[in-house]
Amino acid sequence: MRISTGYGSRPASGGFETFTWYFMRISAIGLVFLAIIHLILNHVTIDVACTSYQLIAGRYANPYWRVYDWLLLTLALLHGMNGLRVVIDDYVRSTAWRIRLASLLATLTLALFMVGTVTLITFQPVVGSLGPHCLK
Repeated sequence: MRISTGYGSRPASGGFETFTWYFMRISAIGLVFLAIIHLILNHVTIDVACTSYQLIAGRYANPYWRVYDWLLLTLALLHGMNGLRVVIDDYVRSTAWRIRLASLLATLTLALFMVGTVTLITFQPVVGSLGPHCLK
């Protein structure tokens, strides 16, 4: 069994593997900043007890928050699923099982991406549920 250290060299052949190698590094940098901003804005500046439907509905009135959450969703999902793809490539020896698992992973990634994107795009606050909350 080979143990990966995560310090592999850049693929020399080009193509998909080189793209994913660069994507993992760039998305990791982006995710660090997006996650830190998310933690500060949602868990430090606002009391956790104040996190409610009303708060989210108020934020989603501004398209900036939807784009921010979509970018966080997209980078986190693709970064994580690409990492799982690499694990499958590294540890599944059977070509048939590797193809099955990679196909399942791609289908799951697409389904989760579509559900998250549709939720962010179509979110409409329920009338009458935007009562008072902790933020003024």
